[in-house]
Amino acid sequence: MRHILTIIMVLASVLCASAQKDTTGIGDPTFVPTVKVSKVVVDGDSIQYMEMSNVYVYPKMTFSSKRQEGSYMRLVKNVKKTLPIAKEVRQILIETAEYLEMLPNEKAKQEHMKRVEQSIVKEYKPKMKKLTYSQGKLLIKLINRECNSTSYEAIQAFLGPIRAGFWQAFAWAFGASLKKEYDPEGTDRLTERVVLMVEAGQL
Repeated sequence: MRHILTIIMVLASVLCASAQKDTTGIGDPTFVPTVKVSKVVVDGDSIQYMEMSNVYVYPKMTFSSKRQEGSYMRLVKNVKKTLPIAKEVRQILIETAEYLEMLPNEKAKQEHMKRVEQSIVKEYKPKMKKLTYSQGKLLIKLINRECNSTSYEAIQAFLGPIRAGFWQAFAWAFGASLKKEYDPEGTDRLTERVVLMVEAGQL
């Protein structure tokens, strides 16, 4: 069993002040209907069936300079590296919440949390140390996107306001904030485009 809190705590030690933002040439996506034809065998007979779905398709990116293009390619690289971790954090949060609900009392929950934190530090600390500063900040935002809560809110819910305040102050010393929210229609519009394209297998 793994836990979101320790991941966030380890992450706080690798953050910095720079964030990626670029909203030039993004364009709005269109929905393109796609049809997937599959076969299923029923009583020895092969039957075809169709699955229909809509896929996000964005217009081709336009760049005003090589520098802008390079910034976009770095964002794509960073999203590909951090998005899987953010999705894993979401699953960890769900599993942990479900498991804690089954424990009989607060003491059992606290003991379990200690074991989980020790396990996660060992497993995730090396991975988090390999992130660049900008990737660390991006991961905090993507955790907010996937979990619909900030890293600070998650720590506060499980460990209380005092420890949440401590880790927020620690992250602030590195130029970051665990309260950072994801804004897909504003400052993170370009990031959202990249995330959707990665999820759709277009990048």
